Amino acid sequence: MAAPAKRIELGDEERAALERVVRAGTSERRMVERAQIVLLASEGRSARQIAGSVGCALNTAKKWRGRFEAGGLDGLADLPRPGKPLVYDHAVRARLIATACTRPPDTAEGQRRERWTHEELAVEVGMSRSHAHAILKAAEVKPHLLEQWVMSEISPEFDAQAAEVCGLYLDPPENTIVVSIDEKTGIQAKGLVRPDANAAPGKPARRDSEYERNGTQNLFAALQVHTGGVSAMPAKTRNRDDLLAFLDLVDQDIPEGRSVIAITDNLSTRTTDEVDQWLEAHPHWRFQFTPTHASWLNQVEIFFSIIARKLLKHGAFESEDDLANQMLCFVETYNQTATPFAWTYTGKVLNA
Repeated sequence: MAAPAKRIELGDEERAALERVVRAGTSERRMVERAQIVLLASEGRSARQIAGSVGCALNTAKKWRGRFEAGGLDGLADLPRPGKPLVYDHAVRARLIATACTRPPDTAEGQRRERWTHEELAVEVGMSRSHAHAILKAAEVKPHLLEQWVMSEISPEFDAQAAEVCGLYLDPPENTIVVSIDEKTGIQAKGLVRPDANAAPGKPARRDSEYERNGTQNLFAALQVHTGGVSAMPAKTRNRDDLLAFLDLVDQDIPEGRSVIAITDNLSTRTTDEVDQWLEAHPHWRFQFTPTHASWLNQVEIFFSIIARKLLKHGAFESEDDLANQMLCFVETYNQTATPFAWTYTGKVLNA
């Protein structure tokens, strides 16, 4: 009688990692096979049973069971292969990488160049484009890409403003309503040229890439931070007059005797003489400005993300009026179940 197969003992993390490989649709077939071999070995299956179940050779089942016993999850990776000798030595490769990490010089005609192409780098160091691409890929250098980012200057003013905004979210003054105000601009009223094709089993819904341009609208919105309710006003423009009209609209719903602190950005329309006069005429209102380039501190941006995903991204609108009406209908529906957002950031300084 043959001896029972040796059972491989798996830890919880190892088993979870192997099961993720098997389930993931993006896993390489060879890695799925190796993970299946180890999982079956953990059930006490013999190499012959594993090979029959997975559909691989007997030696393959033995190999990867043994590799896992010897090296764990790392043992399932391919061993490095020696390959053929380098076509270009390390000095040439280093010069290519160093060049790719610099700004290219101006052309002979004086044109400024911002980024290298693989063709230009290949010519610069004297190799083929394919070799240049392969070397830079291995070094994880991507001269053709440009990543944009913006970060406010970390200054005492930034810290104080961020902490003040978060304090209003987490512990507002007594008898004070905190509202988050901003506007979503340039919303396009895209109309359908042809009707959509509805979804069917195995087929997603389809929409013609051609569309009609039916104008644009802006949406002013004020989120009551501690109730989750939203006030909104569509507008063709977003100047100081539009802002004043919106402030009047929001003020109509403020109960008698309550103060209002409006968290808003530093847009120029917020600091005009007309807005200052409006605030003087409404002493129960005051603005709290977010730091520059810190729109993520303004909670109404979360609502804008919601309306963009649920209405604007897939919506079709026959006119600007249709778009405006649909946005107002969305707000009315949203308010029926609105709840405050769970704000967790306290204003502690973030590391860039």
